[in-house]
Amino acid sequence: MIRHTTNPKVAVLGTGIMGAAMVRSMLRSGLYVHAWNRTREKADALVADGARTASTPAEAVTGADVVLTALNDGPRVLQAMKDALPGLAPGTVWAQTATVGDAATAELAAFADEHGLTFVDAPVLGTRQPAEAGELLVLAAGPESARTTLAPVFDAIGRRTTWVGDDGRSAAASRLKLVLNSWVAALTHATGEALALARGLDVDPRLFLDSVEGGPLDNGYLRAKAAAVLADDYAPNFTVTNALKDARLIVEAGRRSGVRLDLAEAGVARFERLEQRGQGDRDMAASYLAAFEPSVQDG
Repeated sequence: MIRHTTNPKVAVLGTGIMGAAMVRSMLRSGLYVHAWNRTREKADALVADGARTASTPAEAVTGADVVLTALNDGPRVLQAMKDALPGLAPGTVWAQTATVGDAATAELAAFADEHGLTFVDAPVLGTRQPAEAGELLVLAAGPESARTTLAPVFDAIGRRTTWVGDDGRSAAASRLKLVLNSWVAALTHATGEALALARGLDVDPRLFLDSVEGGPLDNGYLRAKAAAVLADDYAPNFTVTNALKDARLIVEAGRRSGVRLDLAEAGVARFERLEQRGQGDRDMAASYLAAFEPSVQDG
């Protein structure tokens, strides 16, 4: 039985770049947040913002109306929820916000059913900056009965919530997220390659940007990633390592559905090249650097 409340107590499992930003957004909105992270120091850094922290997932979720998971992949999410079981009450609403793919989402939903939890498939679109500002796009699939409880949580972390279904087990939201992430990756690589070609041809990259300004080839994402490249600033908003994980999920989903994704596969190879060079912790805009041999890269 879901405990309906307009001011839910929230447990957040996972306080990396995205999880920590979402915790801060919830705290600014006046929500009570109990946070856990495998590396305790990352959770403890949120105490100054008003969060309570826990030593274990079970401690974090005890008494929570909503559990929000923001871990890196399906196996980590599942393990954290298994560890949380001693503190979980039947009917607790579980909002799973990480990008784990459609196959892993189905496995997590089955775990929720087995233990009487109300599962909501709720991946978020955005990177560090919109997460810090509470401007994420929340994609959600789950029962109507959970929406009232989740409304203040999603309102705190996002500029908009798009409900795409009433059954989290369908992975409808996660499937949409893969489609959106395929577009993000394509734009990232296209930006990097265009700027790399400009460099190779001794063309001022600003002439390229000026030429597309205000027209159908222009967009805000091109501007943001190009600005990072031109400033040689790869401080992570979304890391190469995380982008590679998502890119692999996209390719796997395409294969299972009989869709050939040549661009996505090439993108995987590009991110893998950066990982192999020890650049996995850079922002995904570093796709630009994958166009060059390490000896000729800037920085």
